[in-house]
Parts: sequence; C-alpha cells; structure tokens
Amino acid sequence: MDHQIIRLYDEYTHQPLSRQEFLKRLSLLCGGTAAALALLPQLENNYSNAAITKQDDLETGYVHFPGKPGEMKAYFAKPGKEKKYPAVIVIHENRGLNAHIEDVARRVAKAGYLALAPNALSALGKNFANEDEARAAFRNLKAEDNLDNFRNAFTYLSTRNDYNGNCGCVGFCWGGGMANDLAVHIPELKAAVAFYGRQPSADNVASIKAAVQLHYGALDERINAGIPAYEAALKKNNIPYELYIYEGANHAFHNDTAGARYNEAAAQLAWQRSIRFFDQYLK
Repeated sequence: MDHQIIRLYDEYTHQPLSRQEFLKRLSLLCGGTAAALALLPQLENNYSNAAITKQDDLETGYVHFPGKPGEMKAYFAKPGKEKKYPAVIVIHENRGLNAHIEDVARRVAKAGYLALAPNALSALGKNFANEDEARAAFRNLKAEDNLDNFRNAFTYLSTRNDYNGNCGCVGFCWGGGMANDLAVHIPELKAAVAFYGRQPSADNVASIKAAVQLHYGALDERINAGIPAYEAALKKNNIPYELYIYEGANHAFHNDTAGARYNEAAAQLAWQRSIRFFDQYLK
C-alpha cells in the first residue's frame, strides 16, 4: 500500500484530525470517494481477524481494582496449573482494551505468566460507541491519575497468592509509551517491552530500574524521531536495553487486526524476542 496512505491514517489515529477531513484527504490520494471507501477495510482494525489463542489450558476473566476517578477494569489470564508465576501487565493502544489486546494477554499467559490487561479508559466510567470516541477520550485522562491507576495494577497483583513478585510490562502504541513511563516511575518493575511507543524525556531515564526492550517499525517516522535521544540516555545511564528496528514495517506492525499495517514476519520475530526477554528477567 502507498506509504502516503499509511502516513495519513497514522495522522488520523494519532492527531486531532476529523474523520470527515481524513476521508476527504484519502479520497484525493485514492482518486475518488468510492476508491477511498473501498480501501478503508484494509486500514481500519477488524477485531474479527484477531488471532484467537486457545483458552483450554488457561483461566481467564475480568477483575477490578481501585482507580481515579473511577474503578479500573482489567482482563486477566493465567496458566491453569496452580503455582506462583511472574506477571506481565499488557497495555493497550490508543483505543482502550479490545479483543486483540485480550488475545495478546492470552499469549502472555500461554508463555507461563499472569497477564493483566487494564483498560485505562474504564476509570472514566463509560463505554464508547466507536474507536473515534475512544481515542478522543484519552484526552480526558489526567496523566497523574492514569499513572496511579497503573500503580494500582501492581498493588492488585501483590494481593494474589499465585504471583511470585516479579513483574514486567508490554505495551503497544499508546501502551508502548506507558511501558516506558512505568519503567521510569515504578522501581519494582523488572522488565519493560515497548512496541512503537513514545519515548520518555531523556532527563527521566536515570530513574529506570528495569531492563528495557524496544521495537520500532522502520517506516514509523513520527515515533522513530525520538529514538536517538532515548538510546543515548539509556547508554549514558547504563540501563540494560535491546533496540530493534524492523525494515519495511509500519506503526502497529504487531497488531494482527490492523490490515495493511500488520507485518506478520516482524510481529512474530518481535514477539519471540519479547518472551525471551521476559524469560530472562522475570523467571
């Protein structure tokens, strides 16, 4: 697909660009409204395409814990065998918790972890009719409240008898930025994996106690602009890190519901690296 079209869709899903203006500009790129509408299913997420991880040997469900301003809801998955496990907090993109992220949580559980996938938007106490509304709602999340809500996720895990005390996180897009933020602000975090997430301020990197693994699509110019400063700060502060850039991959390359942006080869390799990283630092 033409990279100009991918770039326009990225702008639409990450900047205050109305759907009307997006479709107008997409029509110009495609040569007409009909062509633009025909192309939309290849761009927009289709959760019926999510890889469905078998649950036969997992325990899954929803849990709740305190949040600000309202209660937090999270999807939870764990291996069926009763024992103590390390945990991984799975952090969604800028649409809130959905079928794809729940499937990612099950993949984490299949690898031998407690997987907790909080819905950051649940603290706002309402449901959203579509992804445009959900994306817009992120502007109503106060940064400090949101960070406290993720701190509460750690507190929730600490109350579980099946948790062994070792915790990491993995996040995608908005969640990738949150994974970096948790590495800065949560000293008990042992491993943070960020997929195409915004980078923290270089001045804050010294606070990181966790090992960090970073995944970027080579075509993701918007996010990749922050790589050099982040990597320099990681090196300066002797933070253990791994950084991978996947040639030919766009933003959201790991999301198997993301149509033209999904890159199967890059997604599979990045996931193998992520699980190996968690096994190294959490088990």
